[in-house]
Amino acid sequence: MRHRLFLVLPLLSGALFGSVGVFVRKLYEFGMDNSTILTSRIFAAAFILLVGLWIYDKTLLKIRWRDLWLFVGTGILGMLALNLCYNESIHRVTLSFAAVLLSMAPIFVMILAAIFFKEKITLYKTGLIFLALLGCFLASGILDDLGQIRWSSSGVLFGLGSAFFYALYSIFSKKAMEREYNVYTVIFYSLLMALIILLPLTDWAKLASFVTVAPAENSVFLLLHALCTSVLPYLLYTAALNRVDTSIAAILASSGEPAAALLFGAVFFSEMPTVITAGGVLIVIVAIALIFRPSRRHA
Repeated sequence: MRHRLFLVLPLLSGALFGSVGVFVRKLYEFGMDNSTILTSRIFAAAFILLVGLWIYDKTLLKIRWRDLWLFVGTGILGMLALNLCYNESIHRVTLSFAAVLLSMAPIFVMILAAIFFKEKITLYKTGLIFLALLGCFLASGILDDLGQIRWSSSGVLFGLGSAFFYALYSIFSKKAMEREYNVYTVIFYSLLMALIILLPLTDWAKLASFVTVAPAENSVFLLLHALCTSVLPYLLYTAALNRVDTSIAAILASSGEPAAALLFGAVFFSEMPTVITAGGVLIVIVAIALIFRPSRRHA
């Protein structure tokens, strides 16, 4: 029973990641570029964690210098590269197609986990990945917009890159947890590493003008953006890696995102699902239900 409770964590993580469009659309409309949008949430997320750790337990801010490469991996090769590749993919292909490419992350996770953690590649696990991928493909709405799909070889490569770097975040994070780093420590230094690279790429004037237009409202908006799309999802997902098979966690996170994105789209933007997209979500739910079965011998 307790093991199944940990399975909820990556599912919730994916659902929270699914809310990113609610925030990004408003920031894009204000005129922010990709790097500035990413900085706005990573800076706020790092600040929230720093204050929390300083109050809760300062010792969690300590890391060993010989382990610094792990946080370079989680922060720069994981968080930053994932988001930059995904943003580039969105610019070069349609949003739905970019989402499908990102949902291929569990395939990379399964392969890398087998190499680095000796996790078995089973027929059951492989079947779950492709079932979830089929659900994500249908839920993305790509079949409803076949005539409007923009094809670009570079866009496809960036999309696959986002999936690969998602997998790298999983591998580096699990390795850090194996070295007995707390989940809060892993997330904070991952954010810090990504932020160091982003600082010179950020349009600080545009970010400042967004806050000054409506100081209270927009400050709260940026804090919610950081909490919902960085702090909470990464905390939930990374915590799950300590107790759940890496590829299973990736499947659940990828499965939770399209269903949540569909819900947020309907609530905030009146984007009602079609029969195909609803069917895709149903397939995703079936994949999730199979993972939650009590007799799971595959993991």
